[in-house]
Amino acid sequence: MKIKSGDTVIVIAGANKGQTGKVISVDSDAAKVLVEGVNRVFKHVRKSQRNPQGGRLEKEMPIDASNVMLVCPQSGKPTRVGYRFSKDGAKERFAKVSGVSLGQCSPPKPSRAAS
Repeated sequence: MKIKSGDTVIVIAGANKGQTGKVISVDSDAAKVLVEGVNRVFKHVRKSQRNPQGGRLEKEMPIDASNVMLVCPQSGKPTRVGYRFSKDGAKERFAKVSGVSLGQCSPPKPSRAAS
């Protein structure tokens, strides 16, 4: 999955379209992401030892990864993510809109280094 936790994303489809937030966690098996402040729902909680007040708790729920796009750190626009090898042979993610690097994915390999 091309979206990692800590990325800033924008929702491109669904009831929360247009909202931006930081990715809290990623579930790659289910292809879902948990975004801070997006897709908030109320969970009704019974009184208990842990929650003596009871009532309604507001929490975020995961949304499908296909409904979010990464926000380019340079231009601030939604962008697709690509992979490339840097000059030292490290694999890195990059924003396709501006070409700016989004960080390394794997350590440098001498076989991939540009000569």
